[in-house]
Amino acid sequence: MPVFNVLHITKYQYPSPVTDSANQIILSPLSNDFQEVISQKLSLFPNVKLDFYFDFFTNKVGVFTIVEPHNFLEIKSELVVETYPIELPIIDMDVITQWEDVKEQSQVFPYVDFVRQEKIESKDEIFEAVRNIAKPELSVMETTTELSTYIYENFAYKQGVTDYETEIDEIWKLKAGVCQDFAHLLLAMLRMLGVPSRYVSGYISPSNQELRGEGATHAWVEVYIPGYGWLGNDPTNNCWVSDRHIKIAIGRDFNDCTPVKGTYKGLSNHILSVSVIITNENTKEKTSLPIVPMYVRENPKVIEQTLDNNSYRRFLEIQQQQQQQQQQQ
Repeated sequence: MPVFNVLHITKYQYPSPVTDSANQIILSPLSNDFQEVISQKLSLFPNVKLDFYFDFFTNKVGVFTIVEPHNFLEIKSELVVETYPIELPIIDMDVITQWEDVKEQSQVFPYVDFVRQEKIESKDEIFEAVRNIAKPELSVMETTTELSTYIYENFAYKQGVTDYETEIDEIWKLKAGVCQDFAHLLLAMLRMLGVPSRYVSGYISPSNQELRGEGATHAWVEVYIPGYGWLGNDPTNNCWVSDRHIKIAIGRDFNDCTPVKGTYKGLSNHILSVSVIITNENTKEKTSLPIVPMYVRENPKVIEQTLDNNSYRRFLEIQQQQQQQQQQQ
């Protein structure tokens, strides 16, 4: 069974010191029937205490706070995990019974949270495409395969054209995106059919770069299959998930599985860079290469911002001026 070493580094750089940085990280996979976490080391700089809890979806969530001023934040995860192949199930249930089961299960826990649809302006147009693909004679697995193939063949894999805030309507219009966009779209399509589906974050392991999404965090979908349970499908690579995928977290969408997020006091512009290197016994030579960020983003919301127009600092200055005026009176 393959054993993978994952080095995942997230860095934030701030133009001036920030304080009271409260953060949440979801970077800790759990062992299950298809993967075993051998070890994980999480390092923070500045070095502060990291606490954990399990959220509603049973994800292992880390939280930490940095009170002191700092210009730089680094989160490093060093993970060793062994994965096992997943055999596609043979469902001993006719197609009509499968869809009846889907309808019944979608109304009860834990599946009810994974059929709720978001507001989509292009819903009618997307649903028309779904109806043309989802033929009545197809099983749930066959329907998922057809939808995944449609996305794979009609949407271009392009980095930089979308971000984590890009909505379904924009993805549908662009006909392009990355793994999280394709997972987002497949979720929407399956939920239009009433099929419980959930977002999965994780990694995809390297092998001669024939898979899209290597060298970064990856995303795919888990579908409820009647008579079996949850089964992963990767629309970015048009395949069912097996021992090349490392699962970290699940949720209704990306927001439930965000690897790193937080807030702080200070200027809002910053630079975020993310590096992911995955190696196994066949790719050990990659460990000698320099760690080059695969993702770099400068906060676009504030292009130019100085201490003079920082609202919090300005508020303190006004308070100080008022106090001085009162003393003079």
